[in-house]
Amino acid sequence: MVGFVAGRQVRPGVRRWLAGAALWSVGVVVSAQGPAPAASMAPAAPDELRNWFDDPFFAISSAIADCPVPAGPFVTEAGRRIQAHRRAEKGTTCWLAQEPDCERSNAFGYDRDIASAFQAGLRERNAFADSSSLWVTVQGRIVYIEGCVARPSQEAELEAYARSLPHVQQAIAIVRADPAARPPYRLRDPRGATAR
Repeated sequence: MVGFVAGRQVRPGVRRWLAGAALWSVGVVVSAQGPAPAASMAPAAPDELRNWFDDPFFAISSAIADCPVPAGPFVTEAGRRIQAHRRAEKGTTCWLAQEPDCERSNAFGYDRDIASAFQAGLRERNAFADSSSLWVTVQGRIVYIEGCVARPSQEAELEAYARSLPHVQQAIAIVRADPAARPPYRLRDPRGATAR
């Protein structure tokens, strides 16, 4: 059944979404994957890094020694609060606009499928395994690839691979090709801990 909100025709389910938005406005949050695990709701130290939104984050290679581990989706409590509004807005914008490539009501609902496709493709043939140390974060249909590569040209190759996967809207490789240079990405351990 097609419904109407503020005089505009909307797809089925939008009214349920609006009811959920009302809950959001009073501070009750339910994710697309269900309620958040109790551990993620426990109080955190102000500078403790956590993957608050359970975004896919995984390593795809480890050939370059002493490559600093990126922070990926790990942020402090303050970072979580900053991201919360943007994520709520981004998560639903294209679906509410009825864009053709937005079948799901939340852009973050695609992330696990994108991560699985990324990993499955690399299991078949990982062209980056012998010449890089890389980690992948998937957030709202955007793939972030961070780490170290042997050649600067690998940045474009990584982005092209990620963009070839279903549901990916954007791919961003943030990599270091010069071992003497500072990493161009946020570090998981600001003291510069590296993968071994």
